Amino acid sequence: MTNTNVQIAMLTTESDARRRVANALAVERMLSADPYLVDVAPARDVVPGMTDATILTSGAPLRWEEYTGGQRRSVLNAAVYEGLADSVQDAETAIVAGQITVRSTQQHRCIGSVAGIYTASMPVLVVEERTFGGTSFCNLYEGQSRYKLNYGAYDDEVRAGLRWLEDVMGPVLSDALKLTGPIPLKPMMARALRLGDELHSRNTAGTLLFERELTSAFAELRGTSNADAVAQVVQFFRDNDYTFLRMSMAAAKAMADAAHGVAASSLVTGMVINCQSFAIRLSGMGDQWFTGAHPQLDGRFFDDFGPGDAEWIGGESCFTEVVGLGGFAQAAAPALQAYQGGSYERMRDNNCAMYEIAVAEHPDFLIPALDFRGSPVGIDVVEVLRRGRTPMIDGGLAGRGGGQIGAGLLIPDLEAFQSAFDSYCARYDCTSDSAASSDSTGDQEGPR
Repeated sequence: MTNTNVQIAMLTTESDARRRVANALAVERMLSADPYLVDVAPARDVVPGMTDATILTSGAPLRWEEYTGGQRRSVLNAAVYEGLADSVQDAETAIVAGQITVRSTQQHRCIGSVAGIYTASMPVLVVEERTFGGTSFCNLYEGQSRYKLNYGAYDDEVRAGLRWLEDVMGPVLSDALKLTGPIPLKPMMARALRLGDELHSRNTAGTLLFERELTSAFAELRGTSNADAVAQVVQFFRDNDYTFLRMSMAAAKAMADAAHGVAASSLVTGMVINCQSFAIRLSGMGDQWFTGAHPQLDGRFFDDFGPGDAEWIGGESCFTEVVGLGGFAQAAAPALQAYQGGSYERMRDNNCAMYEIAVAEHPDFLIPALDFRGSPVGIDVVEVLRRGRTPMIDGGLAGRGGGQIGAGLLIPDLEAFQSAFDSYCARYDCTSDSAASSDSTGDQEGPR
């Protein structure tokens, strides 16, 4: 998206020089981050601040009364699934009474796909970032059915699928990781790009590579009483190419968090969606999320669905774009054209346009179709506004009745980026009365 009707304030020479130095440090931290998958465990056991009566959901934090539509429905159904309420009506009453707490995934180091629902019993991937010491979490993929809790649907099939993840998939993966030891994710992700994934809307190679990594462990576990469960998990991997998306999301969250908290950096270190807005955070602006309108949809609808059937119910998989994947590596995945429409030439052009708003090229995430050029990485809010071009995000589209109804490009408006930059100027520009010295939030180097 290009919009030339943008007003961008001029930073003083001193402020801009400080910003460039800070951005170089922030992007170096992002590139140096080294995420490892170390375990799969129930959320209550590993997610900081998680309680039996807590439900997490995607996007910048909202008050309960602000959640609407499919995202609100997903939270209420999650309470029923977890046994916190007998019905959605009881769940509503319990939330209003404070007996059930609803919070953003981002407040607990988690990352969520679409509605991004976490309950205490749900198994989560535990990813440690070993260069700077952070930890991130992502729950497991629900399967290939169009109808999933994170897409606003809930019935006997959805409930059975969630229970299978809890009783079978989670424990098998945990046992396998005890045999393999921690698994480095970045080398696997880099290879998946070379094999045709962009690791947001296409994860076929990543899933195959991850299954191969666990082959010896699965073989050993098949000689135990878990043989049937292992066979089920192997079949799930082979039936569900999207399985690796949750690993790439957790890794992306870990890498973005490593770049967060660098004073004076204008680098985007997070992009999220809830039912009300699209939001971003900047490395040098602490925990504040800057909101704007939902992205424009440019994609392909499944079956007989159309634009009027789409509904925003959340999503944080766009963290993959933050670290140089997804729409920032679209040219690596020509087969994606069949899934989300358009042409490969356009995908390649879109990918190349993202270099204009990025401060670096990734030394590990290489794109064969671009002569093995590193993917653009390190979205600079200043360049976004200067060029009037926002990040392009690969994503799925949720329907008002629940389930996924399409896929394509999500193109944010400039509103959230303008809001973030205005606040950045107020804090860091030397000519502002509210410069950095008046507010220390975010003025530390290192991940939060």
